[in-house]
Amino acid sequence: MTTRRVLVFNHFAVPPGYPGGTRHVELFSRLPGWTHVIIAGRRNMITGRPQRPEPGFHFVAVTPYRGNGLGRVFNWASYAVTATVAGLRQPRPSVVYASSPHLLAGLSGCVVATLRRVPFVLEVRDLWPRVLVEMGALSETSVAYRVLERLAQFLYRRADRVVIMAPGVRAAIEAKGVAPEKIAFIPNAADPDDFVPSEGRDELRRRYGFTRRTAVYAGAHGPANGLELLLAAAKAVPEIDVVLAGSGVEKPRLQAKALGIRNVRFLDPVPKSEIPDLLHAADIGVHVLADVELFRAGVSPNKVFDYMAAGLPMVTNSPGTVGDLVMGADAGYVTPPSHLAHGLAQMVQASPDELTKMGAAGRCWIRDNQSRTAMSLALGCLLASLVDGGGDTPR
Repeated sequence: MTTRRVLVFNHFAVPPGYPGGTRHVELFSRLPGWTHVIIAGRRNMITGRPQRPEPGFHFVAVTPYRGNGLGRVFNWASYAVTATVAGLRQPRPSVVYASSPHLLAGLSGCVVATLRRVPFVLEVRDLWPRVLVEMGALSETSVAYRVLERLAQFLYRRADRVVIMAPGVRAAIEAKGVAPEKIAFIPNAADPDDFVPSEGRDELRRRYGFTRRTAVYAGAHGPANGLELLLAAAKAVPEIDVVLAGSGVEKPRLQAKALGIRNVRFLDPVPKSEIPDLLHAADIGVHVLADVELFRAGVSPNKVFDYMAAGLPMVTNSPGTVGDLVMGADAGYVTPPSHLAHGLAQMVQASPDELTKMGAAGRCWIRDNQSRTAMSLALGCLLASLVDGGGDTPR
């Protein structure tokens, strides 16, 4: 069988064992008959340090930045330029697959696919630029919004397939004129077999210093994550310890705001390979988002699936798609965005058996419904439909 090549554009991708997003290496590495190269920024978004060469990756130079100012825009633009050049220097792929945010990564993928005359797949992780408006970062009347909106519509038109990660995104993309048959649903996922801890729970709790019932948030510390809501909830429920592991532009401000909240602790970013140990040591997983209407239907958060695969009961302040999933799987509690303290209080009151039951239910659901293996099979069908001109596109 001829081996096919897929060229992946993801500015923020990281290899396994490093803090950050590993969705694409986990999906594409499971595809039989395919090889992949992921073009990613050389600088790790979370640690700020250069990434070392790894099989299946091609790292490109990007400009450094801090915060959400103009430096971040230059960082995106630098990736677009260097990634496009690198993509054109790669052997001709069978398919180009580009992931947003940001939209400039999608533009790089579109340019390379057009010049190499191969199919182009656009993955929509966030609905840009709409999400920027709802978070107050852009005005609909601004020049930047109009430019980004036109770029998004251009990419939707040029893409042979548009991959969405949350079902609520479908209607928004169809409203842009994208034919329903071009849209494929391949959400984030996790495999329970990838969340086996390296040591027993008692030893792991000693390692991390967990002495009471402990809730862990493992993820980015950015404006969209709404972590001020978690700090307020922790302050209101002093009977539980809250640990935030990760990094992001908001972390220094959050650490300053948390001074005096005795049951809150921050950890450095944890490599993906260490996440199973951290989650096994914890009692509860926390998923939190800012109070943004678009997040009700437009997100597919990795951490939720990681918690479920690790057998960790969770609390989320995100009603809608995420909340329905958690409640449907009996994997934890769901609260309104600003009522996270109520969810933590319920977790404090739950018995150890109740927590174990919720964790086991989440693990069972993710294994049966949304494993990485199942999502890779869906991705394989999508790619085959483009290369062979047949097969069924995942719906």
